[in-house]
Amino acid sequence: MKDRWTIFTKYLLDFMFYAGIVVTLTLPVSIRFYGKYNSYFAQYWISLVALFGASGLLALLIIYELRRMFRSVLQEDCFVRANVVSLKRMGNYSFGIAAITALRLFLYLTPAVLVVILVFVIAGLFSKVLAQVFDTAVSYKEENDLTI
Repeated sequence: MKDRWTIFTKYLLDFMFYAGIVVTLTLPVSIRFYGKYNSYFAQYWISLVALFGASGLLALLIIYELRRMFRSVLQEDCFVRANVVSLKRMGNYSFGIAAITALRLFLYLTPAVLVVILVFVIAGLFSKVLAQVFDTAVSYKEENDLTI
């Protein structure tokens, strides 16, 4: 039986994924609307739609990989090669978000942009290191499974 936190996490990831799709698809309208209140968003509408859209797509891919990995948690079989691949991809997607966000520095410099870049670089590094840890664990598991 799965505990409440496991079930909560599963539904949270599902909600984030589908809500992220809606938010990403409605970016052009949302940014146009917010441009009425913030001239920066009105002036750089096309650039911001492209940058936020690309970041949103990569964020959706991260959540997609998390959902895939979470299925293995629910099946109580976490140490599989597919999770290693997912962690490597999530690292790449995180570095991609950091790079895309760095492009925003040419439009508008804020401390928040620098923090987002740092957070996603750290997330990318964390994912890459965790992928190596999982890869080693999977190798040990496979070796142990072959032992009679």
